[in-house]
Amino acid sequence: MHVIADLCVVPMGVGVSVSQYVAACEKVLVQAGLSHQLHAYGTNIEGPWDEVFAAIKRCHEVVHEMGAPRITSSMRFGTRTDRDQSMQDKIESVNQQL
Repeated sequence: MHVIADLCVVPMGVGVSVSQYVAACEKVLVQAGLSHQLHAYGTNIEGPWDEVFAAIKRCHEVVHEMGAPRITSSMRFGTRTDRDQSMQDKIESVNQQL
């Protein structure tokens, strides 16, 4: 099953700036070969369900390995079976209405 997820990983107990942790998660997604797009408050990820959620798990593992004692994450995700749809398809659909 194909899934599009919006993930926001927030390491706690590491200070105010979290860009190094976000960058580490981005590297996980690149290594996983998943299509993803960083935005100001998270990352959109798309791909096969098991691969996306394995990468999300790996993001948590990597951030903990970097010294974050606690992580809170928020995520929204969706699937559909009526047709194939990518992140770019969703963006283009809205842009056509503008």
